[in-house]
Amino acid sequence: MAHTHAELIDLLHRLDHPEMLEYPPGYDPVRTRARFDRLVARLDADFATRCHADRNVQDASLHARVDVPAGATGRGVAIVVSVSNFGSMAVIAAENPGVYLDTADAVAEGALNIEDLATAERALTELDYVVLPESLLTRPYDGVSVLTSYYGEGRPCDWWIRYFDYL
Repeated sequence: MAHTHAELIDLLHRLDHPEMLEYPPGYDPVRTRARFDRLVARLDADFATRCHADRNVQDASLHARVDVPAGATGRGVAIVVSVSNFGSMAVIAAENPGVYLDTADAVAEGALNIEDLATAERALTELDYVVLPESLLTRPYDGVSVLTSYYGEGRPCDWWIRYFDYL
């Protein structure tokens, strides 16, 4: 299901918690990991390859990430899918998060094949993930958590750090 920009911003704020930075109340790590494992298996099958999954994330709002190898993509550029501990949110990036503003940029610059992007998006949506554009997460963090004080006075903080990074 496609979400509007406003709906996604609302989701970021709704999932924010004043004190819990790494995972939300009621978080079920077993269920979250099982869904992630299904995602990895799905991407392995859809791209006819073995994807590398980093499942050893600690002290983070990021749950895990999976990399589709460059050799399995139409443009020869790796695809990285990052999954948050919050709200079944996921982000797709070409090469690595932060290399392009978002997937639209990567497609426009020829780094990401539109069919490969559609394959990754379909896997995520069929597993009930909410796909966020990376550009949305670069907005300054204006939520309710203690993240800004935790991160330090004057240090820039954005929504990527809130939901997809180490803390």
